[in-house]
Amino acid sequence: MEARDSIGAFGQRGAARPLPSLEAPSHRYGEKLIKVLLGACALLSVVTTTAIVISLLIPTIGFFTEDNIGITEFLFGTSWAPTFQPASFGVLPILVGTLSTSLWGMMFAVPIGLASAIWLSEYASPRARKVVKPVLEVLAGIPTVAIGIFGLVFLSPLIDDIFPFMVNVPPFSAGIAGLAIGLMIVPIIASISDDAMRSVPSGLREAAYGLGATKLKVATRVVFPAAISGVIASLVLAGSRAIGETMVVLLVAGASPNLTFDPGSSVLTMTAFIGQTATGDISTGSITYDTIFAVGSLLFIITLILNMFAIRMVRKYREVYE
Repeated sequence: MEARDSIGAFGQRGAARPLPSLEAPSHRYGEKLIKVLLGACALLSVVTTTAIVISLLIPTIGFFTEDNIGITEFLFGTSWAPTFQPASFGVLPILVGTLSTSLWGMMFAVPIGLASAIWLSEYASPRARKVVKPVLEVLAGIPTVAIGIFGLVFLSPLIDDIFPFMVNVPPFSAGIAGLAIGLMIVPIIASISDDAMRSVPSGLREAAYGLGATKLKVATRVVFPAAISGVIASLVLAGSRAIGETMVVLLVAGASPNLTFDPGSSVLTMTAFIGQTATGDISTGSITYDTIFAVGSLLFIITLILNMFAIRMVRKYREVYE
């Protein structure tokens, strides 16, 4: 009986049977096609980014060489009037205007967004979460021009009613633009931070509860630090979104290149300058045309620096759980 089993397992002459092959019996052309499409999508993103850099770089070089504009004058000059005579090309006022609106927007959005994320992750019931989370996602998808109009016709009069003692506050100001930008980026901070905190293993929460910690301490001292990499990513993404916003600042911030962080002052941002100048009325190759690309290149560099900072911070504070 044992001999028959041995013969049956190894063959009549004792040779081992070949193991079954793990390769597909036929060529999987569909899988190969998917790999090609995925590679093409990745290549398309690289080609698009390269094309953007080239389209910005060539006119920017022409701005500094053909128009004889010094880099020091451009970066550190305190007067911005590229379309006036005599023209001045100090980008510092519109750079400060961009940072001012982004700063006030982040000051409004960060506490509200993080508080919303903590509530959604640790306190909200499943039913409440099903209602609030989609509403946040819808708020993130509202067109920015609609938010700009909302800031112009609602937020500006509301600020005048709430703070009647504030005199000489123009209807177009950095503070109102920052408030509108803050409303726009709250969903970004709340949604990404909520996803990061919900990805924290429940074992950490259970261990903290077992030690007698309250729910607030678990949320703020256990879950939030464990999800800090995702929180930082949400903040940097929101900051990049605020710096690159165009329609809100174009409608609400004003058009005065003032070198100030005063929330009650009218300011001109880099994106607003590009939006109001890049029309069909300017001739290609003129100094005004090249100025648009020089400002766009500076904005691109700032966004790139923010993204590199975000990648470094995420890698530094990333927590890996098994």
